[in-house]
Amino acid sequence: MNLSLFLAKRFFSAGDRQQKNRASTPAIIVATSGIAVGLAVMIVSVCVVLGFKSEISYRLTGFGSHLEVFDTNALASPESYPVVTEGEIVQKLQQLPEIAHLQRFSEKQGILKTTNDFQAVVLKGLGEDYDVSFLKRCLVAGHLPKFSATKSTNEIAISRTQSDLLNLHVGDLVYAYFFENTIKMRRFKIVGIYNTNMKQFDRSFALTGKAVVNRLNDWQPDQSSGLELRVKDFSALDQATRRVGRLVNGRKDKNGASYAVMSIKENPRTASVFNWLTLLDVNIWVILVLVTLVAGFSMVSGLLILILERTSTIGLLKALGSSNTRMRNTFLYYAAFIILRGLVIGNVIGLALVLLQQHFGWVQLNPETYYVSTVPISLNWWYILLLNISTFIITLAALVVPSFIISRIQPAKAIKFD
Repeated sequence: MNLSLFLAKRFFSAGDRQQKNRASTPAIIVATSGIAVGLAVMIVSVCVVLGFKSEISYRLTGFGSHLEVFDTNALASPESYPVVTEGEIVQKLQQLPEIAHLQRFSEKQGILKTTNDFQAVVLKGLGEDYDVSFLKRCLVAGHLPKFSATKSTNEIAISRTQSDLLNLHVGDLVYAYFFENTIKMRRFKIVGIYNTNMKQFDRSFALTGKAVVNRLNDWQPDQSSGLELRVKDFSALDQATRRVGRLVNGRKDKNGASYAVMSIKENPRTASVFNWLTLLDVNIWVILVLVTLVAGFSMVSGLLILILERTSTIGLLKALGSSNTRMRNTFLYYAAFIILRGLVIGNVIGLALVLLQQHFGWVQLNPETYYVSTVPISLNWWYILLLNISTFIITLAALVVPSFIISRIQPAKAIKFD
């Protein structure tokens, strides 16, 4: 058996049995607590940041998508311009390996007016091909309109923000006005109220069928404001943007409209949110580095106290023929046992906190500021395993240099050391 490992186990077990009589007990407790609390903080931080990125990205793409293909004129104007969204180019986009889903949409700017108030909106028309899973999740009252690209209805869904501003409820009738060369007016029946907690969407968009918006715009059935493309792998979004760009940029539809593509990272409605999410990555790295440094310093001080406490034992073992390397390995093994115990405790604390938050949502947030009402949690077991491994390796590596103090202990003096 490895003698260094055997001695480390004896020291570790003896330390547990004789805690009250050991001067090093407070140092061991501090070192273990430093590792445990540090790992717990890292687990909670990583899970919260991953939760924020996952939840907010889902909200942003749920109301739209990762990529938009539209008329180039729309880049310089708030107005919506039609492009043909049928035919060869759509088939080629659907065949791209990076694309998971393709859906059409049409938009029209207007005003919702009640007897006492009014609110500017963008009427977004959706068809049967639109993925409504996110919209269903965001419903707070009623149901979604019957989205159709061929059948025009008077059903509309508004946001809770618009509902509060205009004092409208499910079942109410509301008039919408659209201004071009002439004023167009249409009466809608509110069948649903949604809430995404994203101000840029909730203040602006009302939802109806694509056929309704196309009729208001005097567009043909094969025309839309654009295409929304959802990618299979968000980490490959830049690659997908370039590939879609090579396919559509500079091409014209049968009516002479030029296609352009924009990713969700470039979209003015969502770019600021993605910049904020990028800052979260920087913050988490700062936390990880600081916590690891604190844990490392607590272990270094603990190891030095352990060595000083067992100076006479070290001197005796050296006198019996143990080398400096063997003694250093002994105390490094000893430190490894302390680190492992701290990691176990830290995992229990950290995982307990994130699981409780995930299931009960005790920590609340202001959705107007953070886009979500509770702190979101996303558990990634590979990241947690990586945190454990990296914490163990970095902390143990930090103890290698301090362990060389053993080389300076002289057996003759150390045996007399009290």
